[in-house]
Amino acid sequence: MKIAPIIRELQKRRDAFTVSLVHTGQHYDEGMSNVFFSELGIPEPDFNLSVGSGSHAEQTANIMTAFEPICLQETPDCVIVVGDVNSTIACTIVAKKLHIKVAHVEAGLRSGDMAMPEEINRIATDSICDFHFVTEESGLTNLRQEGHAESKLFFLGHVMIDNLMYELDKITNREEASFAHADRKQTLGQYGVVTLHCPSNVDQRDSLESIIGTLNEVANDIPLFFSVHPRTAERLASWSIELNPNIVVTQPLGYSDFLNLWKDAMMVLTDSGGLQEETTALGIPCLTLRDNTERPITVETGTNIIVGTNRERILGEIEKIKAGSAKVGSKPPLWDGKAAERIAAEIAALSWSS
Repeated sequence: MKIAPIIRELQKRRDAFTVSLVHTGQHYDEGMSNVFFSELGIPEPDFNLSVGSGSHAEQTANIMTAFEPICLQETPDCVIVVGDVNSTIACTIVAKKLHIKVAHVEAGLRSGDMAMPEEINRIATDSICDFHFVTEESGLTNLRQEGHAESKLFFLGHVMIDNLMYELDKITNREEASFAHADRKQTLGQYGVVTLHCPSNVDQRDSLESIIGTLNEVANDIPLFFSVHPRTAERLASWSIELNPNIVVTQPLGYSDFLNLWKDAMMVLTDSGGLQEETTALGIPCLTLRDNTERPITVETGTNIIVGTNRERILGEIEKIKAGSAKVGSKPPLWDGKAAERIAAEIAALSWSS
């Protein structure tokens, strides 16, 4: 989702760039990978590493050993990495050791929680990359405090919002019946949407049982759509954790189908960083089931509230939403759908010898 707007924009500048797309295959589930290529207008990858699952060490190592021959063969001037997944840090390390410049899209975000694998990936990537493309002002503050040169910092907006606007425009004229779960959505009227995948929430039985217990309680009054991540589905099954019948369980959905679901929800409950941002962009109340966020702008000016996994806090905020007193937010600076355009312009203007 973050690569899509960048690829679309770079393809408009074929006179300036020769672009190769590398798909690491880290997201190996059909519902979480291949469908996105067709929906988001991403061309078939020039290289598919097909690394699949594994421990963090295994996955990172497999990406590195598969990516290095591509760098040696293609000799790029710059490698663009996005986000905070294992692919991000793995490709960054390979490129830097081959003396290739690296640009990090979504740089500078920090949760302060070193128990999150993503936080380690963010810090490590930013510590060695050459160009930091920042989505919100907290990213600039963090990078400055870490000692990065001002000349390497670029506050350009957020490609996730570019993609959101692109997809909203695409689905505007689609028949509602063509979307997944359209009939159930119509029947339910008011509903919430849930996603849950962070290891701290789903990898320990007590934690997952507690969260599901709260969601089951919520669903007695407000039906919920629960888009279940493969990791979470495995834990629910292995621990025989039962869901309220008013929770509609879905497989991972394509971007358009999922967007059509949550854009009309009365609220979203999630531990996903991306959804915190997207709900802020569309003004949808968001309750983040974590104790922190690396995206503070969504709390400071957006519709996001950090509720952790505390039952009373979650239920209390939901009561406010039901009463019509949900938090009202505003769209952050430069979240205007033109971040990829600015990124492409900056890349074209960068000096690779510096």
